[in-house]
Amino acid sequence: MSHPWHDITPGEKLPLEFMTVIEIPAGSKVKYELDKETGLLKLDRVLYSAVHYPANYGFIPQTYAEDDDPLDVLVLCQEPVAPLTLVRARAIGLMTMLDTGKRDHKVLAVAIDDPEYNGFQEADELPGHRLSLLRRFFQDYKTLEGKLVEVDEFQPAATALPIIEQALDRYSQKRRRGFG
Repeated sequence: MSHPWHDITPGEKLPLEFMTVIEIPAGSKVKYELDKETGLLKLDRVLYSAVHYPANYGFIPQTYAEDDDPLDVLVLCQEPVAPLTLVRARAIGLMTMLDTGKRDHKVLAVAIDDPEYNGFQEADELPGHRLSLLRRFFQDYKTLEGKLVEVDEFQPAATALPIIEQALDRYSQKRRRGFG
C-alpha cells in the first residue's frame, strides 16, 4: 500500500496547481486525520460544536507545514469528496490561523475538474458570504472544546504560493534527515 503523504507526487505545476489528498468531506462533523506512521486515516474526534466542514479538507502530499503536519488545503467543489480521494486543485487564496501558539496555514483551492469552481482564480471572486462561512467555521469549531483560535482574513493566491514552496522544501529537508 502506498502512503498518501510520502508516495503521492504533489504535482507537476507546483506551486499553483497540486494534488490534494482529501481527509474530510464537505459537510462532515467527523475530524479525520492522517496517521503519519501508517498512512491510514484515524478518527481524531467528532466536532464538539454545531458546525460542519464547509469545504473538502485535505493536504498536499510531500509537504511539511509550520504546525508539523502536511500543509492543509480547503478544496471548493460542488460535492463532498470521499476521504483518501486525490483531487487536482489550484490555489486561489490563503487563510492563516494561530492555533495552540503555532501558525496554521490553510490554502484555499478549487477542484480543477469541477466546472462550477474551476473558473475562479482568486478568493475575492467568490461570494463574500462563502468566504465568511469558511472563516467563521475555523473561528468556531473548537469553541466548545475550550480552545481559542485566531483566524486572519483570506489573502490572494500569490500569498499561498511561497507557503506551498516552503512546505515542499521543509518536507524535502525532513525526508533527507528523517522524520524521527
